[in-house]
Amino acid sequence: MAIVGHEVIAGHLHALADTSYKAFNAALIPNVSPETMLGIRVPQLRSYAKELLRSDMDGGTHVVEDFLEALPHTLFEENMLHAMLLNLTVHSADEAFRMLDRFLPHVDNWAVCDALNVRAFRSSKADSHAVLRKINAWTGSGDTYTIRYAVDLLMKDFLDDPRFDPEQLELVAGIRSDDYYVNMVRAWYVATALAKQWDATIVMLFPDAPGELRLDDWTHNKSIQKACESRRITAERKSYLRTLKRNSHRE
Repeated sequence: MAIVGHEVIAGHLHALADTSYKAFNAALIPNVSPETMLGIRVPQLRSYAKELLRSDMDGGTHVVEDFLEALPHTLFEENMLHAMLLNLTVHSADEAFRMLDRFLPHVDNWAVCDALNVRAFRSSKADSHAVLRKINAWTGSGDTYTIRYAVDLLMKDFLDDPRFDPEQLELVAGIRSDDYYVNMVRAWYVATALAKQWDATIVMLFPDAPGELRLDDWTHNKSIQKACESRRITAERKSYLRTLKRNSHRE
């Protein structure tokens, strides 16, 4: 059944292929081989994910479950679909942990990573402390996109009260990586934190920031750049942020 279901999904994805969009998408995600891309727009993939879930529900089948267990996938769009289905199907944080621990080692690009947006982590029933412990573990994994996902999750689900805690800033500041995709999400996190938790976050950018909150030069400056591009931060605060930029030879 798993093979049949997977073949049906692959066939449908090939039917949605768009060569012109494939070229556009390949340029945006340069570290993914174009040979693994079909060129399917995100709204089409989201619609197909919902269609698969409805079909399973109406027919009593398990195509989605079988597809989610069939790792690794071959196509970029299969991984995108996997992320979307995972978002919609998990019902608890523990189930999400299990499924993400299986899937994250196969994520090899920012697009699939950032498509992960698990509803179960935002449920009132979710143990936020357990989620934070898992985020801590993921940030120490050494894997680019596992770390990126952990910071992205922290940004999406833990910057609003009552879940926010200033110690979370230390976790992001403490990540040490030369990888662009890790440090870019760290910068996005800091910029978003400035919009939502200014008083706690601005300390990270002070010249005398404590060691546990001090960012490397690239992430520091990129955080300021992204914050200055945000519509959620006032012009006065943006002017102040620009005065905190470090002189650095690294761009």
